[in-house]
Amino acid sequence: MISRETIDEIKNRMDIVDVISDFITLKRSGQNYKALSPFNNEKTPSFYVVPSKGIFKDFSSGKGGDAITFVMEHEGMSYTEALRYLAKKYGVELKETLAAKEEQEALSARDSLYIVMNFAKDHYKGLLMDNDEGKSIGLSYFRERGFHDRTIEKFELGYALNEWHNVEESALQKGYSMEVLEKSGLVISKEDGKRYDRFRGRVIFPVHNLAGKIIAFGARILTKEKDQPKYINSPETEIYHKSNVLYGMYQAKNAIRKEDFCFLVEGYTDVISMHQAGIENAVASSGTALTEEQIKLIRRFTENVTVLFDGDAAGIKAALRGIDLVLKGGLNVRVLLLPDGDDPDSFSKKYSSTELKEYFKQNTKDFISFKIDLYAADASRDPIKKAEAIREIVTSISVIPDPIKRSVYIQETSSLLKIQESVLLTELNKILVGERKKQQEKVREAPAPLPDFSHELAQGNKLDSASMVQMQERETIRLLLNYADSAVEEQKLIHYLLQEMDDTTFTNPVLGQIFEAFKTMNAKGEAIDEMYFLENGSAEVKKIVADLMTSRYHTSPHWSEKYHIFFPHEREVIHDVAYSNVLRFKFRAIQKLMEENLQKIKLATSDADLDRYLTIHDQLKNAEREIAETLGIVIAK
Repeated sequence: MISRETIDEIKNRMDIVDVISDFITLKRSGQNYKALSPFNNEKTPSFYVVPSKGIFKDFSSGKGGDAITFVMEHEGMSYTEALRYLAKKYGVELKETLAAKEEQEALSARDSLYIVMNFAKDHYKGLLMDNDEGKSIGLSYFRERGFHDRTIEKFELGYALNEWHNVEESALQKGYSMEVLEKSGLVISKEDGKRYDRFRGRVIFPVHNLAGKIIAFGARILTKEKDQPKYINSPETEIYHKSNVLYGMYQAKNAIRKEDFCFLVEGYTDVISMHQAGIENAVASSGTALTEEQIKLIRRFTENVTVLFDGDAAGIKAALRGIDLVLKGGLNVRVLLLPDGDDPDSFSKKYSSTELKEYFKQNTKDFISFKIDLYAADASRDPIKKAEAIREIVTSISVIPDPIKRSVYIQETSSLLKIQESVLLTELNKILVGERKKQQEKVREAPAPLPDFSHELAQGNKLDSASMVQMQERETIRLLLNYADSAVEEQKLIHYLLQEMDDTTFTNPVLGQIFEAFKTMNAKGEAIDEMYFLENGSAEVKKIVADLMTSRYHTSPHWSEKYHIFFPHEREVIHDVAYSNVLRFKFRAIQKLMEENLQKIKLATSDADLDRYLTIHDQLKNAEREIAETLGIVIAK
């Protein structure tokens, strides 16, 4: 339970652009910023940040809110955890209203996992630097790898004692429950009731999420036990899904954004050595096959990737497996194969930072040149192998989603291989048509259920009046949020709308909640704006407010500056907009009442009831006709 004073201080200091830039790359768009959605896979940016209002809106997923909401949505944090993260980021001292024990009991299971993983990280770090076994085995290993103290601290490296219950006993003494230790994967429980620490006698590599919180561990054994794997990792948990994580991304994200490209390597020590050598835009797939989610993660910060692999046969095969998936994800791919016998870890120790950067610059190839060189030796004297090589290259080009990029690569391949472009295009089209047929076959094999149109057919072709009413309710709230203090008929818009719609009951409960807040605060003589709802509203209220405060489209200044074509700002014609909205609201409400009354006419069981409902229908019809004439709407008689 964080105090109100602390929350206010966090909100005063936080900058929404600064906060969101820790997770995705924002590009300026006029006075606002935009980016590809971090919540959905898309080609055209639909994620907008409005600094002047401190809000974001993702038109792709519908999510929206302030900086706190973004951290909660993106990182899956609770409100309290998001505040803790932002307090740490901006150096705000946390003042809490509950004792630590009471607060710990109130924490959710997810929060508990974060806390126990942070405890384990500190525990392993302490053992590495202060314990005799940790210093003689773990620290000595890191020193042999050439890692200095700043690097060890940057990646928060540690050591796990070669004991069965060291972490378990230490955690229990600190008050952590056995249930949380088991859920986190730090302790393994057998069916016979026996328990033991997962990581024993190994150096520890903590895995961070984008917010810097520990979500998992990787551990390397230093002895030569044949029955033990070289590396073991944390299991999947509520906070850790390995297919969504890249090792080192937390430490590398700023450098990736600055350099506008990312080195993709294989293991923990590869990343650490690259960073220590001054190449800080390096991340790793941690020995697992690259996934679509990991590629999407890279794409949040850059569209350019250099895949860095060992120069041996296994490294080349790994490079080939990964390239097509990266291309399919819409990224621009280059490849760098190191000399045989070297990996990024060993190679980065041979040269200075300047020499490394120059070597990488001189020896990096685009994936077309890489594949051509790879197949050149075998294919130069064998026509069949050359044909296979060409087909392999065109297959890689076919997975690129951008047709312009595909065309450019076809031209380059034609030039390098001295083969007609038309031949390559024919092969490309064959592959694309084949893939399209496969997708169509999948659809035919598992057809989606047909939508149920029975309700619409029963109602004829009429518009859903209830939905139209909600549209006008939404428009009313939009006007209140954006123009409450603007003048309408010699009074403020808020007074005009509240007066005209005083007896209105909103059909959408969230919109109704916002409208009632305006009424209540106005009756008290207190000002209310969008920040009131972003600070005090529920998640549903924050989402709607952010949506209504964010416009996806803006008039280009070139219309007025260059072409002398002027469009009035909505604020300049707010009187007409507000008046029209009130009339349309009443118009839709009348239509809804007419539909309800028609049902009563159909179900009438007496002549008296029928006469009364018919009279009501005539009155509603006359009111509908009068408003329609004012609005210029044509209705059926």
